[in-house]
Amino acid sequence: MASATPHGREPAQATDRFVIRRLNAIEQLRAGRKPRRVPQLLIGLIGYGASVMVLVTSGLGAASWSVLTEGVSKSIDISFGTATNLIAVVVLVAWIPMRELPGVGTLFNVFLVGIAADATASIIPRPEGVGTEALYLTTGIIGIAFFDAVYLGAQFGAGPRDGLMTGLVRLTRQPIALVRTGIEVTVAATGWILGGTIGIGTLLIAITMGPLVGYFLPKVAVDIPDRNNRD
Repeated sequence: MASATPHGREPAQATDRFVIRRLNAIEQLRAGRKPRRVPQLLIGLIGYGASVMVLVTSGLGAASWSVLTEGVSKSIDISFGTATNLIAVVVLVAWIPMRELPGVGTLFNVFLVGIAADATASIIPRPEGVGTEALYLTTGIIGIAFFDAVYLGAQFGAGPRDGLMTGLVRLTRQPIALVRTGIEVTVAATGWILGGTIGIGTLLIAITMGPLVGYFLPKVAVDIPDRNNRD
């Protein structure tokens, strides 16, 4: 059982050692350990984008949010890119009641993930055979979870979709594994109902992403002082 704080309140990291601080952009930039945090942010976002493309290249199923994007684009007859932006806006609006704060990582997420994904697509060979497809799928799932934790652990703020997870973890005090799995399953199911395509990879992502991120995040998060004693 986790110990209480000196004020008698259970610490924010009591569930799944949740150690992501709630800081605004200025506080993120003023916080210490930037020689580690800045490279970690960049490595995490680039690695995440590359892993997304490895997963897509496997051909065994898209990630949950991609299924939702496809479903939305089909149901209201808009492009995939427009649907992506629309969903991002809706998710960012959902941040408001959760008091989730954008930061440098939120901005960098928009640019670096896509660039890294496109760069990976230009150099990664297409898989040949079920064995290689399975290898790509496994590598993509583990890579997405690991690099997701790496960039979040840099304490520079979350991207739109990850901010939904961090906000709900703080709000509900439930473990990352439970919250992330609930989001992934809900998003994939909604996308499928709207006409999105799911595959074995989609199902595996939905049930494994939460436990994997919950496992990696406490191990890679940079410990910085919480000067305002925030959740």
